Amino acid sequence: METVLFYIAASVSLVSTLLVVTRTNASHALIYLIVSLLAIAVIFYLLGAPFAAALEIVIYAGAIMVLFLFVVMMLNLGKSAVDQERGWMQPRMWIGPGILTAVLFAEFIYILGGTPGTTSGTIVPPKAVGETLFGAYLLAVELASVLLLAALVGAYHLGRRYMRSRREEIA
Repeated sequence: METVLFYIAASVSLVSTLLVVTRTNASHALIYLIVSLLAIAVIFYLLGAPFAAALEIVIYAGAIMVLFLFVVMMLNLGKSAVDQERGWMQPRMWIGPGILTAVLFAEFIYILGGTPGTTSGTIVPPKAVGETLFGAYLLAVELASVLLLAALVGAYHLGRRYMRSRREEIA
């Protein structure tokens, strides 16, 4: 049964990731990205890494939402952008992400309702995760943090350039 649950979560992850890439609206792409991250958290849980699953939800899904909010606030597009966003966030726009999230939620409830320790792998304690990340993979973790910092600086400069051209249009 765990194999079936794995393939369901993997399918949801693949579909939502494909929808992230094909959406032209950043808000819609972000919603599908969060669904994809939740599906990956279910996969981690099924593989016997509940700590990694929790980190996936808290750090990635939560941090992406905060980062997206930060970018929207940084750009400060004004009332016209708020009206446009309000039009995009109609209930019909939530049907796709809602269905995918409901599938994941049903799968997660089924997993939690089962007997304890039904995962396919062994439980990985947080200490082992930390020792691995900051031991053998220290260089990879640091490179990822530098990459994220570069992306943040790039987003700031792109937003600043966009605001400068927007101010010139208004004036």
